[in-house]
Amino acid sequence: MEVAIIDYGAGNIKSLQFALERLGVTGHLTADPEQIKAADKVIFPGQGAAQSAMIKLKTHGLDAIIPQLKQPVLGICLGMQLLCDYSEEGDVNGLGIIQGKVRRFSDQLKVPQMGWNTIFEMQTTLFQEIKDHEFMYLVHSYFVPLLPETIAVSTYNKAYSVALRKDNFYGVQFHPEKSSKAGQQLLKNFLNLTT
Repeated sequence: MEVAIIDYGAGNIKSLQFALERLGVTGHLTADPEQIKAADKVIFPGQGAAQSAMIKLKTHGLDAIIPQLKQPVLGICLGMQLLCDYSEEGDVNGLGIIQGKVRRFSDQLKVPQMGWNTIFEMQTTLFQEIKDHEFMYLVHSYFVPLLPETIAVSTYNKAYSVALRKDNFYGVQFHPEKSSKAGQQLLKNFLNLTT
């Protein structure tokens, strides 16, 4: 199985590659559009700021390639947020795959939200064999409100989307590669997806 990890300067790639290796798969870090299009699965990681991330994607022409992908795609953290139309972080347009706006948590909350939090109301086979109210590891100051594409929910003062799906595009706000056995199960489920 060919797994492409989109390379646009996002941090924390090594822990994701190690998590995939534990599942017997090599994740190839690449910015090559042809290699990304040819992969069986694509992972769109993210750590950093939305505005600089979009600049880097555009530099490689990846902002045009990613929305055209037909195989299963998993956006992680900032990667999930960039699937949306717009982010308040840097006042920047995203990839527009999912109709939604990324918002900043209230100034009355401690940001970033960092650490373990429960996820619930999980849908789709992406969450197969993961129990309701499982803990996942999150680090974020911005969030996606509840949308028709929401497939899992968490709360930080109020409920928000901790996972999204539209067609072959999936996104998770948490870091599965840092979320122990449950996160490993989610990566395994993603690798087993056919659509």
